[in-house]
Amino acid sequence: MHGTAKEYDVSTRAVCKELGIELKEVPDWNCCGATSAHSLDEDLALTLPARNLKIIEQEGLDVIIPCAACFSRTKICAHTMKNDKDMRRMIEEKVGVEFKLNTNIYHLMELLAEKVGLCEIKKHIKRKLDGLNAVCYYGCLLVRPHGITDLDDKENPRFLDMLMASIGVNAIDWPYKTECCGASLSLSKGDAVTNLVSKMISCAEEADAEAIVTACPLCQANLEMRQGKGQKMPIFYFTELLGLAFGLKEVEEVLKEHLVDTHSVVADNVGAASGREL
Repeated sequence: MHGTAKEYDVSTRAVCKELGIELKEVPDWNCCGATSAHSLDEDLALTLPARNLKIIEQEGLDVIIPCAACFSRTKICAHTMKNDKDMRRMIEEKVGVEFKLNTNIYHLMELLAEKVGLCEIKKHIKRKLDGLNAVCYYGCLLVRPHGITDLDDKENPRFLDMLMASIGVNAIDWPYKTECCGASLSLSKGDAVTNLVSKMISCAEEADAEAIVTACPLCQANLEMRQGKGQKMPIFYFTELLGLAFGLKEVEEVLKEHLVDTHSVVADNVGAASGREL
């Protein structure tokens, strides 16, 4: 979020500020190890997010994680320590601390949908996006493994759909909402990933969607970069659309950073509503 997902970072901070959520970045945080560590070294894949959890516990705060991969690895680490005494002992020895394991770990989508709530979100709307048809894409990491992430329904998640509907977006149901987009294979199996993404974009088009909404920076980048020939489907972070509905200028500015142009979709569905009284 400090690099290729700058739009997610800016829109997340702006939306949270608007909703009265005070954010503090984890000091001296390290990479969680996704996506390579768990394929190479199980101990390392657990101790990397454990070090972050140590810092968070010391801060005495809960943690909001916008990235699906970081959320997955952190939840797996916490779940392992709660259910495997031997692994917990190993992790604590490597990290150099005894864990209390009392930190609540939220994905940002979950926090906004469940803890903040749709009623509160609606209070901040300055313009509805009720001209926009979109499909919501959760990807493969947020809701699986369900016994570990415990996030929404594993087969038919609704948090993104609910958030988008609350700001007027027509969230269209579609069959690819929890399918893998192949992002982790983007460099090693580029042709296969392009084929997969192209099918997903075609399905979204067949559903009459004008855009795809996601909650994962890796998925967003992959869905933008790996579209098939002639395909130009805008891929929004859900926080960007919330920010547009809230009338946040800094969110409007970062839309220029997208690889697939968002201007026409925004102009058709947001600009016309900018002066609407709610």
